[in-house]
Amino acid sequence: MSFLLPKLTCKREVDQAIKSVAEKVLVLRFGRDNDPVCLQLDDILAKTAHDLSKMAVIYLVDVNSVPVYTQYFDISYIPSTVFFFNGQHMKVDYGSPDHTKFVGSFKTKQDFIDLIEVIYRGAMRGKLIVRSPIDPNNIPKYDLLYQGI
Repeated sequence: MSFLLPKLTCKREVDQAIKSVAEKVLVLRFGRDNDPVCLQLDDILAKTAHDLSKMAVIYLVDVNSVPVYTQYFDISYIPSTVFFFNGQHMKVDYGSPDHTKFVGSFKTKQDFIDLIEVIYRGAMRGKLIVRSPIDPNNIPKYDLLYQGI
């Protein structure tokens, strides 16, 4: 399903997307097109893209094509989903130590739709961090890897 969503293939394209998407949530999925978990997430993103078109813009980013952002956002696990609003990185409290990105695939389409709605409403009120509406049982658990410390 990854062929249904637009791809950003270099740092310049990612920069342009972050700067140009206005009044909508920018969703960047970092991963690989051939990874099974990424394909599962891409399916959910593709199915919800039309429904969320007034609130969000979704792009796929290959971790190998933009190593600058892969390192900047500390993408150790794929897929990882990062959110922006008007060029500002939006953070979400998932009840985990890392608020900068969602790691793994969403369990249901509704989980992703609810998250985008909460991020959008919070961003419209000027918030930079919002609380996740997703059931904690539906959030993948992982250990943070601190490399080079």
